[in-house]
Amino acid sequence: MNELIGQLVSQLGVQEGQAKGGAGLLFKLAQSQLGGDFSKIAKALPGVEGLIAGAPKEGGATALLGGLAGALGGNKAAGLATLAGGFSNLKLSPDLIGKFVPVVLSFAKSKGGAEIMELLASVLKK
Repeated sequence: MNELIGQLVSQLGVQEGQAKGGAGLLFKLAQSQLGGDFSKIAKALPGVEGLIAGAPKEGGATALLGGLAGALGGNKAAGLATLAGGFSNLKLSPDLIGKFVPVVLSFAKSKGGAEIMELLASVLKK
């Protein structure tokens, strides 16, 4: 995962802790949306659980926004609202979510192949 974090830092100009947290949030969303299929990602990308564990915790307004968005627009909307809150907790603009996703997908493809990338893309692409 150090390679992914390095790519995020160099390509997006974020700090290492922000890169780890942002990537962790994306993988956490994928884990919650994919259920058992996430094990394929975890197997292909060793260390992903560590990123998830280090992701900012949901709470307060972030959880409320996620719940509200879920009620209005389904799981995908709830996930995106939760991501936005998590990125804010990292002092990152929610606009950066759209810049994190292609870097994470490219990394997933390079390490796990097209199947792993497509599995992640099914959750992370709007």
